[in-house]
Amino acid sequence: MEYGEWITVQEAADLSGYHPEHLRLLIREGKLDARKFGSVWAVNKKALLSYRTIADKSEDGRHGPRYKTN
Repeated sequence: MEYGEWITVQEAADLSGYHPEHLRLLIREGKLDARKFGSVWAVNKKALLSYRTIADKSEDGRHGPRYKTN
């Protein structure tokens, strides 16, 4: 995959709304495609968006992040 498809865990949190620690848990569980570039972990952006879409539609209790609505 191209380097441009990888984003830091913090960027992934900002994009998805998930907390960075939750993303790290998903990485440890092998649920998100992630790689280490030097000392920085990065998440595959397409994999993150795909996971989020599947989680939002699932009926197994997984949910996307909670957003506050005004």
